[in-house]
Amino acid sequence: MSRNSFYLFGVGLLFILVLGCSETPSNTQATSYLLPSVAESTLAKTDSKIAPILLERAFSSKGEDLPLRYGITQQLQLVDQEANAQLVFGVEPKENASPESYSLTIEENKIKITAQDQAGLFYAFITLNQLLEDARDQKTLLPMGKIEDAPKIAFRPIQIDIKHHLEKKEYYYNLIDELAQLKINGMILEIEDKLQYKRRPEVASADALSIEEWKAISDYAIARNVSISPLVQGLGHASFILKHDKNKHLRDDPESDWAFNPLDPLTYELQFDLYLDALEAFPHGKYLHVGGDEVQTTGRGSGKSALELNLIWLNKVTTFAEEHNRTPIFWDDMPLKQAGLMNPIYDAKMKPETVDSIWSVNEPQLNKFLEQFPKNCVYMRWNYHLAESYGNGKAMDWFSSNGFQVMGATAGQTRWTLMPQRESNIDQIKIFAEQSINRNYNGLLLTLWDDDSPHFELYKRGISAFAEYSWGGLNRSKDDFKKVYRHRMFGPEFYSDEYAFIDDLDKPVALWTNLFVEEGVHRNSLVHRDNAVEEYIIDLPDFQEKGTWSAQYDDRLQALQVQAAELEKVKNTLAYLQAKNTKADYNLDVYNEVVNLVDYNFRLFTKLNAFDNAQSSSEENRIIGEIENLIQEFSSVRNQMEDVYGQTRILNKPEGYKLDQDHHNHPANQSVNFDWQFMGELMALEKIEKHFKAKNYTFEGKKTELE
Repeated sequence: MSRNSFYLFGVGLLFILVLGCSETPSNTQATSYLLPSVAESTLAKTDSKIAPILLERAFSSKGEDLPLRYGITQQLQLVDQEANAQLVFGVEPKENASPESYSLTIEENKIKITAQDQAGLFYAFITLNQLLEDARDQKTLLPMGKIEDAPKIAFRPIQIDIKHHLEKKEYYYNLIDELAQLKINGMILEIEDKLQYKRRPEVASADALSIEEWKAISDYAIARNVSISPLVQGLGHASFILKHDKNKHLRDDPESDWAFNPLDPLTYELQFDLYLDALEAFPHGKYLHVGGDEVQTTGRGSGKSALELNLIWLNKVTTFAEEHNRTPIFWDDMPLKQAGLMNPIYDAKMKPETVDSIWSVNEPQLNKFLEQFPKNCVYMRWNYHLAESYGNGKAMDWFSSNGFQVMGATAGQTRWTLMPQRESNIDQIKIFAEQSINRNYNGLLLTLWDDDSPHFELYKRGISAFAEYSWGGLNRSKDDFKKVYRHRMFGPEFYSDEYAFIDDLDKPVALWTNLFVEEGVHRNSLVHRDNAVEEYIIDLPDFQEKGTWSAQYDDRLQALQVQAAELEKVKNTLAYLQAKNTKADYNLDVYNEVVNLVDYNFRLFTKLNAFDNAQSSSEENRIIGEIENLIQEFSSVRNQMEDVYGQTRILNKPEGYKLDQDHHNHPANQSVNFDWQFMGELMALEKIEKHFKAKNYTFEGKKTELE
């Protein structure tokens, strides 16, 4: 027997042994749900003869190395002869083919991959790994057929906003691997004070990562086709800089740490120093995002218009970026607002003719400064809730028609408390992807704001939706996407809607947010209100006027009854998923802590209602004891959440950290420890405890007090 014959005999014997073991592939073809979806697929109902466990040998005719790989594809090794290979791959550029594109063909006994570039090769193996995972999990062979794939949008970054907290370093590395497998190819990292600035050390938080540490993360990312570009807030959102005594002289308003004076040359010396350190920390990025949103300055009463001052600043910082080989990105809202053109953007019901008339009147305010708008800048049109408005498109088209580069920005998290809501904002993500594709824009950003600071694990469905619609286009419906997300995130057995617990959490969390707060007040503002406990936490049951409290809060009680039932469904689903040891146990642990906190509030509110409706003094005594137990229970609820969140997240700010003026009520900016997450609960419990203690109420001769 020849060496090759003996080799093939051995492979065949191994194949027979694999088919005979407990993991025997079935006759049923694997159902594959790729995420993101691919451009074209002709995967047949006929299986190949390739079992995932046996795919081990790869060959490149050009002598190329295998790309970085994940999962089952990591078992592949290069062989010297194509005849011995089960997979043949190579980079073969084609004229007019898209960057990052690839072709993947599965034949009866061989897989062939060709790619436009190294990024396309990397993504081809990611797609192959998903096919292999599905075949393995469903105990089948790989399906035969062909995939042709390319991104619909070239640049697909997500924002990492770390202004209020850092994750542990390991989490960033793991996150990059997850993003790469979703074909996300960029990050805009809002760095603020979480970089140890060499040139301006007073700006850095004591727990900031060094330039070298961020550079190591950046190197790791670019090896996975994820380029990290920094966002260093500039004209406004500058509290992390201007809160420090050393920099107060640069404030536009001496009493506010919000904005720089754009007419002070020292403003630019400081900002450019921060830029230089950030560019060193993130050397592989193409962009420098300079911010520039939500700010109007006076130049210390200079008499110049806010728009003129904005453009003075913008020209200086964009020139710096260009001189340092970066393309500047600028939030575009302030010029539009200062020209009176923002209202149509955020009114989806405004008729096109009304929008056009507003533009007809106010567009000259923009046009007279047209020559001062820098041409080397990307104008980022952000709209997180009404991307479909005619006014939003009108604004983008104004920039494009005047020769400016435009990029959109959608959101997976804006100002939702505890977790992203509205189904992870999937509708808006898809709408902005559609607008970007139809307008042939180069990129689309998914913002993930840390203003309310939910755990990052809770953003992952929104990130996956962004990957789906920015790479794969618009063909997959929202409902189908959710099923595919569960398939890939938790496992193929959790594809069906009976496991759709994330959507079921939306309304309970929305009710939780201000359950114990007076109407018209948001829990995020409590710390800035005088006498907040007494005036802005809800009233408590009267000891004499039974039933009046329940009547006062009847709407909340009715909503609570409905949402408590929804929450119970979520608890049961989570318990089932956790018992099954899914592929994302930690993600489920985080969701479970969201459920626990909401459930605690619901039970406390329900117990107050029970006291208000108690029919006897003995019943009142019992309920007061139960309320006392709930007060004592809170510490364990909090400790458990801190234990789970703290596995990946740095919860407390470093000793001596200086909070800024918190202009927009960002909860994580309101305490140096994790109190901010529970501010509503802490104030409500304080009021409840005082309420019952103050009465020293006697039931049947027995004084009842909370100790």
